[in-house]
Amino acid sequence: MLRVFGRIGLLSFGGPAAQIALMHKELVADRPWLDEQTYLRALSLCMLLPGPEAMQLATHAGWRLRGVPGGLLAGLLFVLPGAVVIALLVAAYAAFGTLPLVQAAFLGIKAAVVVIVLQALLKVARKSLTRPSAWVIAALAFLALFLFNLPFPLIVTLSALWGYATAAPAEPPPSATPAANPLPTLAIWLTLWLAPLIALDLAGQSFLADLGWFFARLAVVTFGGAYAVLGYMTQTVVQDYGWISTAQMIDALGLAETTPGPLILVTQFVAMLAGQIGGGPGLALAAGAVALWATFTPCFLWIFLFSPWLDLIAARPRLFAALNAITAAVVGVILNLSLWFALHVAFIRVGLLDAGPLHLALPDWSSLDLRALLLGALAALLLLGLRRGMAETLAILALAGLLAGWA
Repeated sequence: MLRVFGRIGLLSFGGPAAQIALMHKELVADRPWLDEQTYLRALSLCMLLPGPEAMQLATHAGWRLRGVPGGLLAGLLFVLPGAVVIALLVAAYAAFGTLPLVQAAFLGIKAAVVVIVLQALLKVARKSLTRPSAWVIAALAFLALFLFNLPFPLIVTLSALWGYATAAPAEPPPSATPAANPLPTLAIWLTLWLAPLIALDLAGQSFLADLGWFFARLAVVTFGGAYAVLGYMTQTVVQDYGWISTAQMIDALGLAETTPGPLILVTQFVAMLAGQIGGGPGLALAAGAVALWATFTPCFLWIFLFSPWLDLIAARPRLFAALNAITAAVVGVILNLSLWFALHVAFIRVGLLDAGPLHLALPDWSSLDLRALLLGALAALLLLGLRRGMAETLAILALAGLLAGWA
């Protein structure tokens, strides 16, 4: 588990779609640790919960294999590599500002990720879109997100209600048994999550306490991934608290996208940069630790609280149908993420068309990045044509991006 989940944490570039595909390869395709239905049911559960779904999926997989210690191992290994990279990037950013050569290298990685995401989309769609109704749900979910920017929780709720209402009623299998009492788990993890923040308040550490409580609130409303709350985060840290500037917030997001792990690690970058500005490296490290604790401890709370009930839910025909409908909607969500990511890799500037209920991302065609297109073609050749490994492809594309930037 240390070797496998460590590799997942180190290679988890490209956002949730690529991360979910990587975990499917490692945990379902390459070794019989999880079967297909268990993996898809767990993915559906994680899409329902607030927080980074890929990290929570890794935590659930670890819990499924070895209980709470396995869940802690898998979840921490998914987050810690990216957290270390973020800390190094904050130090470099504070010392040197923009890092054009590093950004050039990661342009190659982003181009590879576009192809990896398309691979993931095809695999998940092939396995979950087995009925005409599933295709309809996936298409509607994509259109609702890409064209109208509807709230992700609303899409998931409507999909679940449709699946529940249209399922044929049947008796649950006799093997379905109730899960254990969830109250001890809730009490333990809620205390672990909030006690350090209360201690910061009592100790008079107002800056660290404000950071912690803000990111704790953010962790509760982060449905649908980090992009769903970026507007709220920007408004609070820039306008309300004045911790960093708008330009620094944009830089934080750009650098966070180049690291392994969940994109919500941008909270660590923002906290550390604010601490660096406010008090130097010591306060930056403390602020980063507080942000990580407030953001990711609730992820373990949600998984350890709800995972024991997953099999019982799956054994109920109507609830299982609701989860199947959510899984179909996930295909549309991944397609939206894939297209959004591809647009932002291929084009330097992507605008937004607001016309009534329509909210459509429109690229500036004059900003088309030919380097990104060539790097994407190279990634497609390596992954789809020559079938090279993901780590090898990412390394080659990083070098190619660096050479393109230097040229």
